[in-house]
Amino acid sequence: MANSAQARKRARQSLKNRAHNASLRTAFRTAVKKVLKAVEAGDKAAAQATFRDSTKVLDRIADKGVFHKNKAARHKSRLSAKIKAMA
Repeated sequence: MANSAQARKRARQSLKNRAHNASLRTAFRTAVKKVLKAVEAGDKAAAQATFRDSTKVLDRIADKGVFHKNKAARHKSRLSAKIKAMA
């Protein structure tokens, strides 16, 4: 239990940050899923377009520190490889 004023404020801030980070994590997952869906549909042009959009989202979220930059890079690399593997 937060007893001091500082501890109460930090508890409020952590709840606010937790909610914000959860929405960013959801945006990250949604961006990845959009690309995977386009790849599974077999539409290379749509997959490339959604990949460009999702790259911006992944980088922005990594810059904010929700995920490590290497995690974003790993996801981008794997998505890019899937798009390149399309015939």
